[in-house]
Amino acid sequence: MNEFAALTPILTLTLAAVGVMLAEAFRPKGDRMPMELLALIGFAGALVSSVFLWDHDAISFRVIRADNFALFFNVVICIVGVLTVLLSAGAAERDDIPLGEYYALMLFSAAGMMMMAGAIDLLVIFIALEVMSLGVYILTGIRRTKAAGAEAAFKYFLLGAFSSAFFLYGIAFAFGIAGSTDLARLGSEVAALAQEPNVLMLLAMTLLLVGFAFKVSAVPFHMWTPDAYQGAPILVTGFMSTGVKAAAFAAFVRVFLAAFEPMQAYWIPVLSAIALLTMIVGTVVGVLQTSVKRMLAYSSIAHAGYIIVGLIAANDAGKASILFYVLAYSVTNLGAFGVMAALSTPEREFDDIREFNGLWHTRPGMAALMSVFLLSLGGFPPMAGFIAKWYVFGAAVQTGHYWLAIAGVLSSVVAVFYYLRIVVAMYMTEERAGAGEPLPRLPGLALLGLTLAVAGVLYLGILPAWAIDAARASIGTIF
Repeated sequence: MNEFAALTPILTLTLAAVGVMLAEAFRPKGDRMPMELLALIGFAGALVSSVFLWDHDAISFRVIRADNFALFFNVVICIVGVLTVLLSAGAAERDDIPLGEYYALMLFSAAGMMMMAGAIDLLVIFIALEVMSLGVYILTGIRRTKAAGAEAAFKYFLLGAFSSAFFLYGIAFAFGIAGSTDLARLGSEVAALAQEPNVLMLLAMTLLLVGFAFKVSAVPFHMWTPDAYQGAPILVTGFMSTGVKAAAFAAFVRVFLAAFEPMQAYWIPVLSAIALLTMIVGTVVGVLQTSVKRMLAYSSIAHAGYIIVGLIAANDAGKASILFYVLAYSVTNLGAFGVMAALSTPEREFDDIREFNGLWHTRPGMAALMSVFLLSLGGFPPMAGFIAKWYVFGAAVQTGHYWLAIAGVLSSVVAVFYYLRIVVAMYMTEERAGAGEPLPRLPGLALLGLTLAVAGVLYLGILPAWAIDAARASIGTIF
């Protein structure tokens, strides 16, 4: 049984997904089964098993390791899953989404995310990447009657296939270097050849970098992001903008700060240029958007650039800031998408910025919640986003990457414009969008999800010490 210990959280999610599928298959026609309850049980079970595995450093079949680093990301993925399920209450039925498929795919994708965070073999990382991605591709186009969703899913799938090919070729070259896809063995070979790297090593590193850059939406591999985010259902967009990013950064950090760490002199300049472009493009193009989904898509791109700055810093503070930033961003971004889902109706998706006009007069509670999430994304104290950016940019300054820290701060200042534009529309516009229309009812589970999200944003912003300490303790287990 010890051989399966590290797989326990992954198996819990997989069994929950199978349970949802069986419940959907045997559900009498017309009956309403609580699929969200089964999904919540799966995520809660995975969360509890991850907590129990803390400090045990279990390894399953020499390919999955449940060290504290992987377990930290497991906790983040479970938080993302729980919030998405809670916020989906009412919204999924409104969009005519088949609930059995919806929650099963979400659980399977989350299992792939956890597998990706804990994998210590490049081939297993690739398998986990595909398990995660296939579920998200289908979730993107799950509204079969929506042409925009089908188009977004097709674009995401097509570009994802290209990135997977790059990643697979990188694995092949890495195998050529080490004779194995095991990260520890690859790291030993890279360390031995780091002073005089051969072409094979540089190709492996470059191709793997391209694969990871696509998944985290880094420029110039970000083209899929705005269309996929806009075409997917609102909460699917929230799920993939947080869970996929968390899993991709987990594997990114494990491969480049462990196996390819001796090659920093080669990949840091390239990654620095990518981080700079990612922050600039995500911010500047985001300013031009009128669709809130597309605006949050470019915001997601910019935030990926900020996290890459922490990876480049590569000191203890920088490494820990990556984990904390992913946690803070996940809670904040899901909250923002949750508000949009709660305000949407079957007739119109609450996506255009003009639809927020005068929201304070019609739904003051929703306006207040949206303001908290937007201010956190913009980096205002005392929100979680401020602390996350403080640690990332502080780590960059400590390691001498002043120009990256300055670029990050400046792009954050510019990004405040498009966050505050929505706040201004809610509070300072006399025109009231949708005046006279019936207000959508907010289910109790969705209200609970929004309450937990805003509590998390404020708690991580005011009392971040425990999360930062956990991040510091976690990151050390992969070195």
